[in-house]
Amino acid sequence: MPTMEFEGKQYEVDEEGYLIDWSVWTEGMAEVMAKQDGIELTDEHWEIIRFLRSYFEKYQIAPMIKILTKEIAKTMGKEKGNTKYLYELYPAGPAKQACRYAGLPKPTGCV
Repeated sequence: MPTMEFEGKQYEVDEEGYLIDWSVWTEGMAEVMAKQDGIELTDEHWEIIRFLRSYFEKYQIAPMIKILTKEIAKTMGKEKGNTKYLYELYPAGPAKQACRYAGLPKPTGCV
């Protein structure tokens, strides 16, 4: 199984770089993953990452983009709960990329 090295330790990831055990995640891991993708995480990125972590803890599922935008719109407003805004933050796919940075499994329904 592939691994990710972080702070001198190895963490199991799947073939796409998603952590196998979401509970071992730390914020520093998100910074490393984003840097590898050429992204510098801003407060706006962190807002989505923390939202996803909270959502996952509550429902035990990583939401696909349609549900993600709907739930973000409910809590943060429509200016953030839309695909245009989320794709600006996460150009490789808001649900997939943000979930990976958040240490969560690949969202249901993502290919």
